Amino acid sequence: MPANLLEARSLTMNFGGLTAVVNLSFQILKGELVGLIGPNGAGKTTVFNMLTGVYAPSEGSVYLENELVSSLKPHTITQKGIARTFQNIRLFNDLSVLDNVRIAFHSRSSFPIFDAVFLTPRFFKKEKAIYDNAMELLGIFGLADKKDEKAKNLSYGQMRRLEIARALATNPKLLLLDEPAAGMNPQETEELTELITEIREKFDLTILLIEHDMSLVMKLCERIMVLDYGILIANGTPDEVRANRRVIEAYLGGDV
Repeated sequence: MPANLLEARSLTMNFGGLTAVVNLSFQILKGELVGLIGPNGAGKTTVFNMLTGVYAPSEGSVYLENELVSSLKPHTITQKGIARTFQNIRLFNDLSVLDNVRIAFHSRSSFPIFDAVFLTPRFFKKEKAIYDNAMELLGIFGLADKKDEKAKNLSYGQMRRLEIARALATNPKLLLLDEPAAGMNPQETEELTELITEIREKFDLTILLIEHDMSLVMKLCERIMVLDYGILIANGTPDEVRANRRVIEAYLGGDV
């Protein structure tokens, strides 16, 4: 059996008098592709923020490969192997497409101060490797010909792809995708579904995604977790979740 890559234990998140997530526990196995769904305001992005260190949980803990990470800063968690995209795209808009990805590679690189100050051959060799790796990623995402374009000038779908490429440049073990298909038309969504499948295999990724497009979730995910008012109400295969009475009530109302 695959080992646990990520484990959340009794996560709770309070914002003053509001409890956004309540005693949430789950595991994600290495290699899984898991969906996290629920009505608006169910606490899904709050979960992502706790997993990535943006929020420190009010209670509970997060373990990556049995190492406690919930007390770490976001950049350290990224270096440990958790990368994410955002519901609202967060690119470096005035930097080039290429530089957006190169910056992410630099988050995992270190240069001896001597090499950086005196621009030694070793410095340029590493910079060349980063450039080549960034261009390879842009090629996978169909953005190589846009490398010199400012990120803010891309189409919406291209921005989404660039954000995923930038996340992959950190060499993650676990990739968190927050509504990757938001704002996309059906053709773009279908292309994204194929792309996620491709990068999962190519980069040996474990993926957790939030998504409101149920056709994408049911087609793509092997397991689905459902939140409602911050409480986990279902955790199973797409068929099990689709038939779950509590899930139906959460989405459609108790009288349906």
